[in-house]
Amino acid sequence: MSKIIIFSGDPVSINSEIIFKSWKKIKKSLRKRIYFLTNYNLIDAQFKKLKYKLNLKKVKNINELSNENSLKILNIDLKFQNPFKINTKESSKFVIKSLNTGHKLALQKNVKGFINLPINKKLLKKNNIGVTEFLAKKCKIKDNSEVMLISNNNLKVSPITTHIDIKKVSRKIDSKSIINKVKKINTWFKFNFNKKPKIGILGLNPHNAEFNKNSEEKTKIVPAIKKLKKLKIKIDGPLSADTVFINNYKNYDVIVGMYHDQILGPFKSIFKFKAINITLGLKYTRISPDHGTAIDLIGKNKANIESFLECINVLDKLKQ
Repeated sequence: MSKIIIFSGDPVSINSEIIFKSWKKIKKSLRKRIYFLTNYNLIDAQFKKLKYKLNLKKVKNINELSNENSLKILNIDLKFQNPFKINTKESSKFVIKSLNTGHKLALQKNVKGFINLPINKKLLKKNNIGVTEFLAKKCKIKDNSEVMLISNNNLKVSPITTHIDIKKVSRKIDSKSIINKVKKINTWFKFNFNKKPKIGILGLNPHNAEFNKNSEEKTKIVPAIKKLKKLKIKIDGPLSADTVFINNYKNYDVIVGMYHDQILGPFKSIFKFKAINITLGLKYTRISPDHGTAIDLIGKNKANIESFLECINVLDKLKQ
C-alpha cells in the first residue's frame, strides 16, 4: 500500500496539538501507512509539556512497520537549544531541511503524496515565498504553471498569482498563464472525478473595468477564455468579483481568480475550516490545511483539526 508522508510543519505553532488530536480519529488501517517527518526529540518534548500521551516510534525509512497505534517518526536530525523557545534561525533550518527531505520521499513510487502542516512562510527566507512556490522550484517548474487549488466538497477556488504583492499582480497575469493553469485544473478534475468541471473565471478590476479596451480583462482574460472554450473546457467569464460569492459561485465547480485574497478571503468567510490546499502541477500530490500557524492558540487546547483530517482523507482517495 502507498505510504503517506506528513511534515509536522512550523515548530512554533499549534501543529503538535493538531497531530495529537487527529491521530486517534484516523482509522487504524490508514495509520499504518502514515509516516511523520519531524524531529523526534522536539515533538516528544512538546507532547510531554502538553501532557499528551502517545506512543512515538522512530523509524529509519518508510518501509519500516510498527503497531498501528504508534506514531512513526522519520527523524530530522537537528538539535534545538530549547524546544519551547525556538528561534527563527532554528525554525528556518528545520523547515527547509524537512521540506527538502519530504520532496525526495514524495518522488518515490510507493508514496501516495506529501502533506505539510502550517508553516510561517518567512522561514523559507528568500523572497518570502510560500510552500507552493518552494516545492515548484524543487520540481524545476520554471513557468509559474503550478496551481494552488483550495478545495472542499462544495467548491474549489484557485488564484492565477499566489504569494505576491498586489502591485505586482497585473504584470504577472497573461493569457498563457491563465490557459495553462485552467487546463491543469480541468485535467486533474477529469482524472480524479471523471467529469469536466464547470469553471468560472473572475476579472481583475472592479466591475471588470467596464471592459475598457486597455484593461486586463480585454487584453488578457477574455482572449484566454476564448482559447479555453475552443478546447471544449466549460468556462464562463470574466465574472465580476464583487458579487460572485453572494450566490453565483454555487453554479460552478471551480472559481478562478486573479490573485490570492480575491478568492481566498470570501472562500474562507463562507467555509471557515472546511477547506484544504492542493498543489497541482508538481511531480507528486502535495496537500496542506488551509489555515495558519495560530501561535496565539499554542497550549490553549483550541486547535481545529478539521482541515488536517480532510487533507489525509482526500489524499487517501485521490488517484496517483
